[in-house]
Formats: sequence, C-alpha cells, structure tokens
Amino acid sequence: MITSNQPYQGHFTEIDGVQTHIFALRVYFEDTDFSGVVYHARYLHFMERARSDMLARADIDQAAAFAQGLGAYAVSAMDMKFHAPAHFDDALVVQSCVEKVGGASVHISQQIFRNETLLLSAQVRAAFVAPGGRPARQPAHWIKKFNQIAA
Repeated sequence: MITSNQPYQGHFTEIDGVQTHIFALRVYFEDTDFSGVVYHARYLHFMERARSDMLARADIDQAAAFAQGLGAYAVSAMDMKFHAPAHFDDALVVQSCVEKVGGASVHISQQIFRNETLLLSAQVRAAFVAPGGRPARQPAHWIKKFNQIAA
C-alpha cells in the first residue's frame, strides 16, 4: 500500500557547529561501470540533486525565479577530489555547506560519504545568471537565506 507520493527530501542539521544539508541516496546499477564501481560523472548527478534539495529546503525557489525571468544558477567552477570508490547498492550521504555568499554567486562545500568513509570532496561555485547568460545579482532575500545557513 502506498502511503505517500512525496519524494525523499533532505534536511539541515548542525555538524561541528556548521549548518549542513544532508541528502541520502542509494547507488543503482545505472550509476556504475562494468565493474560495479560508480562512474566518475555520476557523482556530479548526486551532488546536483543534493544542492537542488538544499535550495528547496532553504525556501529558495529556483523555478519561480526562472519563470519570472530573473534567471537561474549555473555552476561556474568546481574542484573535486576522489578519495575512495562507491559501489553498486551502497547507501551514500551527500553533505552540503554554504561556505561563502556573494552578490551574484554562492560557494558550496560538498562531501559524499558511505557510512564514515569519505568518498569525494568538492568545492562548488554557482553563479546566478540572467536569462541572457550574463551574471546577475541574486535576489536579496536569497542572499539573506544563504547567510543564515552559511558556515
């Protein structure tokens, strides 16, 4: 019997004094290469889902901003370090923390864990981009929300 049609949602918690967004996921067969190891590009998908969910949980409505013609976020820089591989059927957790907030960008630190094992760490800069493709000032109330959850 289906009791809910709501998709999984992550949540914020404090870890070592820092507001951290937690997003859990499972590795499916489609995420792996022929050896059962997660294909490197799939980690980008995992981190994107976590960042999108983090924004939603912080009441930052990207879809509404886009529909109003304000713009949307685009990843402008990313630095990733792989520490250990994930495998088919692993339960993973993506931890995301807002590190720095600018007028037109936000810097987010992300880590992917399997239990206590760090698999990947990344530094991500997302720029707010106007419909014409140029950087634009992100909405003031978004900056305020980011600052509330920033490390």
